[in-house]
Amino acid sequence: MEFLWYVPNTIEPGHRGDDTADGWGTLDFTLDLAVTAERHGWSGALFGTGWGRPDTFTVATAVAARTSTFKPLAAIRPGYWRPAHFASAAATLSHLSGGRLLINIVSGQDNLAAYGDAEGDQAQRYARTKEFMRIARRLWTEEDVTFAGEHFQVTGSTVVPRLPDGGPRLYFGGASAAAERVSATEADVQLFWGEPLDDIAERIERLRVLSRDLDRDLAPLEFGLRITTLVRDTPEEAWQAAEAKVAQLAERNGAQPDRSGVSKGRAPAVGQQRLLDLFERGEVLDDCLFTTPGRYGGGGAGTTWLVGSADQVAAALRKYADLGISHFILSDTPYKQETARVGDALIGRLREPVAV
Repeated sequence: MEFLWYVPNTIEPGHRGDDTADGWGTLDFTLDLAVTAERHGWSGALFGTGWGRPDTFTVATAVAARTSTFKPLAAIRPGYWRPAHFASAAATLSHLSGGRLLINIVSGQDNLAAYGDAEGDQAQRYARTKEFMRIARRLWTEEDVTFAGEHFQVTGSTVVPRLPDGGPRLYFGGASAAAERVSATEADVQLFWGEPLDDIAERIERLRVLSRDLDRDLAPLEFGLRITTLVRDTPEEAWQAAEAKVAQLAERNGAQPDRSGVSKGRAPAVGQQRLLDLFERGEVLDDCLFTTPGRYGGGGAGTTWLVGSADQVAAALRKYADLGISHFILSDTPYKQETARVGDALIGRLREPVAV
């Protein structure tokens, strides 16, 4: 199993309630989080993307240069990058870092006009993403590549250095039918947010069937979970901390429940809406999946939390592993403190053999 953390990629402090101010957004601050992750069992961490943040690929490059085992999972967007430009940059960093680069392809909405991109409908966005991923893979492994698609074209293109092992692994998310078709044929790892076990099992089965029906020509699709994990010594301490954090969310974002979970003026994506709808099924689902945070401004991985003692949260994650999840991207705030706490509490437990 792969255990990754999350490193905030913002200039302004306060991300997900982390009020650390000293050095936030500097290379020293970011590197300290990455080195802390290395020391506490994490194989790497996700760096988020979006216009208005530091360039994710530049941050990942700087961190890779100053660490030895840390794998940056750099989130990137088709449209912000052209496929050949991206393939060349990724091949270079993968080569220089000894193959430590991982990539998270993001197709969701962004301030596209700010960097000269244009918004299409959902079908167009995912069709473009599919071409982008296919071109990048070919450029990493083939010479003199020509590709003429609806959205991207290259002619006689050869990327240096070539990556005969296939290049960086491509993580991909999305819950819509269009997104799942892209994942089934082009991704290495499909990422899920923190949904109940039955819902994840249903989606895994659907993606496996899609992979077969769409004649996937890559290695079998793998699956990952991106979720917040709030771990304390006892269940009572964990739930007290969870309730205090939700109270802070409510105070910071307004006392009234927030059903959007996304930026104002935008409808939630399919996956985001799935998370927001979970609260209607109960505040706690399965054993310890807490749905309340999404009502008060939580979004993405902040919408649902696994809450409990280390044994309880590890047991919950094992149940996801039993469904086929083999990549875990976890987080909680304050980031540095929780990088150590969660790593020490969970990774050893999750690597222990399970008694029959």
